Formats: sequence, C-alpha cells, structure tokens
Amino acid sequence: MPDPRFFEKRGPFRLQELATRSNGTLADSSQSDLSVEDVAPLEQAGPQDISFFDNKKYLGAFEATRAGACVVHPDFADRAPAGVALLLSHEPYKAYARIAQMYYPPSEAAAGVSPAAHIGDGVQLGGGCAIAPGAVVLDNAVVGRNTQIGPNAVVGENVELGADCRIGANVSLSHCLIGDRVTVHQGASIGQDGFGFAPDPAGHVKIPQLGRVLIGNDCEIGANTTIDRGSSQDTVIGDDCWIDNLIQIGHNVRLGRGCILAAQVGISGSTKIGDYAVMGGQAGISGHLTIGTGAQIGAQGGVLADIPAGAKVTGTPARPIQVHYRQLATLARMTKRKGERNE
Repeated sequence: MPDPRFFEKRGPFRLQELATRSNGTLADSSQSDLSVEDVAPLEQAGPQDISFFDNKKYLGAFEATRAGACVVHPDFADRAPAGVALLLSHEPYKAYARIAQMYYPPSEAAAGVSPAAHIGDGVQLGGGCAIAPGAVVLDNAVVGRNTQIGPNAVVGENVELGADCRIGANVSLSHCLIGDRVTVHQGASIGQDGFGFAPDPAGHVKIPQLGRVLIGNDCEIGANTTIDRGSSQDTVIGDDCWIDNLIQIGHNVRLGRGCILAAQVGISGSTKIGDYAVMGGQAGISGHLTIGTGAQIGAQGGVLADIPAGAKVTGTPARPIQVHYRQLATLARMTKRKGERNE
C-alpha cells in the first residue's frame, strides 16, 4: 500500500462515484453505495479496496483476487471471483487511472515564497504560486498562477511559465516559454545551448544558438531530460506530449501533439515529429528527418531515413517491423543450417 509518509490519501468513495468519474458502468446497480477505501494491485487488494484487470497475463491473479471491487472489461466479467463488485469499462487501465487520481491527487505545496528563495527584479508571480527554498527566479521571468517551483530550481531571465505548472527540484530553465499544466521532473534542463559548431582542425567554431524552446500545454517532461534551444529556429514541443526520463532532444526539433517518448530516446537536430508518434526506449533518430503522424518506432530502433505516417518500424537501420522479424528469422535459419553442416 502507498506509504502515508509520502502519499496523502483521499476517500473513501462510493462505488457509484468511482464509476461516474471513470466513465464506467456498475455490473450490479444495487452495489452503488459500496464504500471503497483505497486502490491496490490484484494480489494485494482486500475487501475495502478497488483494483483493475487489463492484461490477460494476470488472469490468474484476477480470478483469485480478494478485492472488494475491480475495474474490468465486460468480456472478462464472468471470470471474477464471487463477491467482487465489478465496474465495467472498455478501457480498464484508463478508468483505473482516473480512480487512482481521486484517491491520490497531485500534492499541493502551500502558496508563498520561501525566505530562502531568490526572486529577481521585475519578476511576475501569479496568485497561489509556491516557491521552495533555494529556488532562483531571475529578472523579468513570468510565473503563472498556482505554479510550484521546487528546491534549487532555476528559472532564467525572461522565461515564461504558464498556470498550474510543477517544476521539480534542481530543474534548469532558460530561453523557454512554457504553457499551462506542464510538469518538469527533477533535474531536467531546458533551453541550454544546442550542439552547434563548425568543425575546424585549428579549433571548432561555436555557432550561436539563437532560438528558444516552446512547450505547449499539458506536457510531462521526465527527470534529467534535456531539451536544447533552437539554433536559428525554435525547438517546439506540442501540447500533451509525454517525455520520459533521460531523453535528449536536439536543437530545432519539432514534436507534434500527443507524442510519447520512452526513456533514453535521442532525437538529433532539426527533425520533425508528427502528432501522436511513439518512440520506444533508447530509440535514436538522425537529424533533419521527418517522422510521420502516428508512426511507432520500437525500442533501440535506429532511424536513418524518413518514416511515413502510421508506419511501425524497429531495428537498426529501422525498417518495417514485419520485415525486421522476417529477416531475423531468415538469419536464424541460415546460421542453424551452417552449424548443422559443420557438425
């Protein structure tokens, strides 16, 4: 169960409240007043908890759960143990996420500026902001209402933050304009110099990086991720992008809406990513490419050429996923035959 030293729990909630908030339907309307205390995994849930089942791999755990209530797809309702109240949803994981947010909403720091913070000249702070000890907000920065800035974070000169943002400890922001409801986790760095220089045996020549980073609304940026500012154009992160930890985004990159990037993805400069593209962990994207809308790049995929919209690719160099696995199977057969001949 969540450790109460770190997570403040709300509730209990009636089962009907949970169904309403999660867009689910009760299998038995007579159970609408059932009081539910907490959320828990299938194996750990007790009679006062609600859990969820969304992966066939855990069917055994679902069939044996002691949860008082469970979110489940209608197709699996008949596999539930006797006595478990069912909340039916065609998207159980999403429904459970909404329910868990009811019990454990984001923590809210008390509004105010710590005496141990530094606020520069001309800074505009919206109402309800919380500025933690050690935080630095430099001259002429703009911080929207209800935004939280964590310990030792640095908001550079003229940076703009929208409303309801969450800036974690040790974050560094410069040369950037950030929208509303953006979360930047601990240690991320946004707006630093891009990797731009002219090679020269006598000493490489630095190219001034004169762009900005523009981040839309409702984005999540993971811990220790770095987003370079543009060289002459801007680096752009579209609305509702979810960017994991330890990701590098180079100068002039443009992400469309709703992109999802898993840990350790690297995107080289001036590459354009379409809306709702997905990249698996450690995928690497060369510079000056175009990745189409809805494209999916598998983990460790090495992309050296443009990817059309909707394509699913993997491997290095990245190729259609069916081709990749067919080539692997062919290679396995060839090496097996060679080994048999040498016996």
